Amino acid sequence: MEYPQRMKEVVLDGHSLTLEAFVAVARFGAHVALSERAKESIMRSRALAEKIAREKRVAYGITTGFGDFATVAVSDELSSQLSTNLILSHCTGTGEPYSQEQVRGMMVLRANALCVGLSGVRLVLVELLVEMLNRGVTPVVPQKGSLGASGDLAPLSHMGLVLLGRGEAFFQGKRLPGKEAMAQAGLQPLKALACKEGLGITNGTCAMTSVGALHLYDAIQTARMADVISSLSFTALAGQLDSFQERMHAARGQLGQIQVARNFRMLTQGSEILERCQGARVQDAYALRCIPQVHGAVRDALDFIRSKVEIELNAVTDNPLLFCEDEAVISGGNFHGEPMALPFDFLGIACAELGSISERRIERMVNAALSNGLTRFLTLHEGINSGFMIVQYAAASMASENKVLAHPASVDSIPSSANQEDFVSMGTTAARKVGPILENTRSVLAYELFTACQAVDIRRLSGTYGRGLSPVGEALFSHVRKKVAFLEEDRELWPDIQQVEAMVRSGELLDLVESFVPNFQ
Repeated sequence: MEYPQRMKEVVLDGHSLTLEAFVAVARFGAHVALSERAKESIMRSRALAEKIAREKRVAYGITTGFGDFATVAVSDELSSQLSTNLILSHCTGTGEPYSQEQVRGMMVLRANALCVGLSGVRLVLVELLVEMLNRGVTPVVPQKGSLGASGDLAPLSHMGLVLLGRGEAFFQGKRLPGKEAMAQAGLQPLKALACKEGLGITNGTCAMTSVGALHLYDAIQTARMADVISSLSFTALAGQLDSFQERMHAARGQLGQIQVARNFRMLTQGSEILERCQGARVQDAYALRCIPQVHGAVRDALDFIRSKVEIELNAVTDNPLLFCEDEAVISGGNFHGEPMALPFDFLGIACAELGSISERRIERMVNAALSNGLTRFLTLHEGINSGFMIVQYAAASMASENKVLAHPASVDSIPSSANQEDFVSMGTTAARKVGPILENTRSVLAYELFTACQAVDIRRLSGTYGRGLSPVGEALFSHVRKKVAFLEEDRELWPDIQQVEAMVRSGELLDLVESFVPNFQ
């Protein structure tokens, strides 16, 4: 497995950017460089754009206006103003800014796409974008205002403003005017854009892909965490292990399901409690018995989404494209976000499912009618104490909210540009709303971990099936108990919840698991 935080440099060539390398730049600040081949491709493409402009050929966005103004001719002398005006007129976003890692992701994706050499921009523009990344100048980009076709016009225009010393940018922890941020970083903004460069900056899916790709990376880690946490709940609930046998899952053949069952066998191996409780029931409820089927389906969904995202990380998504081999200028729709809109809607649904089944396991642990011998609401002194009663309420609230947020954005469309752009993707909305779904799911999983540790202690106190957990289960339990004590009587629970949430979000629990199970996936 590649670890983005360990990558120190990423070389862009337009063809080989991986999800981990993308995260290394966007989140962990890896140094960015351009390959020599990319530089040559950019310069060849720029030469063709200049030739087209000089010869006054009809070419969208080079010698014509944009959108419904494609019928309006623009002279060579005004082409620079045309590109600059595109940025100025399209920076219409609103709302809170995207996070700095999300905007850095937009920048590296835009630079990588331009490296292919089909966009007709100058090398100096791409080099400036890369230097902004390396020196920490991050444009302020509002979150709202993109239809996801023709690409992410408004967000990427805000990004492009800072290339011109306009707009706003974050630099060394401060929000500054773009010109000032560039100056403090020792960078000289472009005086103006040349022909085709306005489209080269704004026309593309870089905003939705950046936001969605970062959420995807976090969702992959969250899915792994769900296996870990559910194994502790399964132990506390004295689950029946037959449903995790390898031959059971091989008979169906679903790869994600097979992987999750394998993880579960490794996570629970050596548990005294589970060994002694086998045969207590013929079978468990779905929230336990079907963990491989549900978590596995999420794993398969994430694999599918990753396959589409990694194509888009290296995609050329502006319009028109310039092909140097025959000097063709082809107008098309590579900016359309539909190839990302559907996967990102799927990503939100997959994350919501992890949260929903996690909440059901919490309910089983706190409900004495379902918990196979645990106390009501996991308290030792009933009546005067409520125990973990409202932990389940809070988890149910977030699981329910996710069901609202998981409604697909891609099924909607509103025509724009005088009906020239009559079917849009809403892919940026699809990507953005994964964020709150994922955060809710991580919180629900933290609540499950918090509850599972209490349930393990109650199970041990009963002594019905002994006290022993698996080695990795004991390590996880002990890790939580170092910061969160057993709940003997009611106390303020929010500090405990914050502690466990921090563990889930930091990745420290996965590091702990990997020290016991090096091939945990």
